[in-house]
Amino acid sequence: MSLRKGKTKSILESSIDSALLAVEVYNKPRTTFRVENYVSLMIIAWTRLFHAHFNNTIGEKYFYKNKSGNYIKIDDNEKKAWELTECLKNYDGLSQAEADNLKFFIKLRNKIEHRHIEKETLDTLIFGECQALLYNYENTLVKLFGEDYSINENLAFSLQFSRVMTKEQRQAQKNLLSKEVKSLVEYIDKYRSELSEEVFNSQEYSVKLIAIPKVASASRNDLSVEFLKWDSLTPEEQEEVQKLTTIVKDKVVKVEGVNAGRYRPSVVSDMIVERGITDFKSNPHHTYCWKIFNVRPNKDDEDPFDTNPKYCYYDEAHDDYLYTDNWVDFLVNVFGQGKLNLDDLSSKAYNKELLNPKDFE
Repeated sequence: MSLRKGKTKSILESSIDSALLAVEVYNKPRTTFRVENYVSLMIIAWTRLFHAHFNNTIGEKYFYKNKSGNYIKIDDNEKKAWELTECLKNYDGLSQAEADNLKFFIKLRNKIEHRHIEKETLDTLIFGECQALLYNYENTLVKLFGEDYSINENLAFSLQFSRVMTKEQRQAQKNLLSKEVKSLVEYIDKYRSELSEEVFNSQEYSVKLIAIPKVASASRNDLSVEFLKWDSLTPEEQEEVQKLTTIVKDKVVKVEGVNAGRYRPSVVSDMIVERGITDFKSNPHHTYCWKIFNVRPNKDDEDPFDTNPKYCYYDEAHDDYLYTDNWVDFLVNVFGQGKLNLDDLSSKAYNKELLNPKDFE
């Protein structure tokens, strides 16, 4: 399809420009806020791609109207168009994995919009989803508007350093993560754990790559980088690749166990009683404790993720809080060593007296 000059072509070109800029930002090693910018620009690219499609197929029906049938206006008196979530509801051309990938980034964009993420913190963690977001974008672009608008010739493979972090370095980095970033990691783990195995393993949701140096080639004119289609491999070659991809598949097991070692208040109380604090009860003692030591926000607070991640995590799927082994150990130490008495908790909670956990560790 070759579009003449007009609104559809203008919107489409804006979409492509946003996608190219997203890749440019992501591939610059020294770029600050790399993930945030990439995600934001790709959300814009996808939104405008859908707007171009709708404008080309249904006209201006993708603009919101009020009950009177008049267009809803926003800043500068412009008509309010469907946001990406609404576009997804009105477009059925994506696979389940492609849709889940987009929904992942819509929610992630909302979470990172007002947060500062340290450089490289999330880059490696969500690389697969980021790459799939781009692949899916171009596939949809070509499907909707034809090969004339393919952008793969404009993109180059980004150079990669061969060194990877050691296990100790990764752990040290995790220990330095801010509470805000930890809550994002919690969201990512939780989102992945709720996907079906078919979707999670799909390249349309997350691109899983294994980089193997190409030692020799039959011709000096061969490409340095090649992508092999699964269907083009022989059964023997597929079997060899499967041996390698079991490394990736192990990740599913870890994700599914995201809440391992985290407990509901009643379980925490039972564990504390079993360890000798026999009068400890979930209600009221445990409730007093999380309030006094400020390990989680109150129910009506603005940010439910604002927890002390050493002791407590917000479980978004169930809209409640789970507590860690460290929290159990901490309370057993506090009351077992007589640093605080159960009888003192009521007055401290009533007076909203806050205690620093570090003073009792």
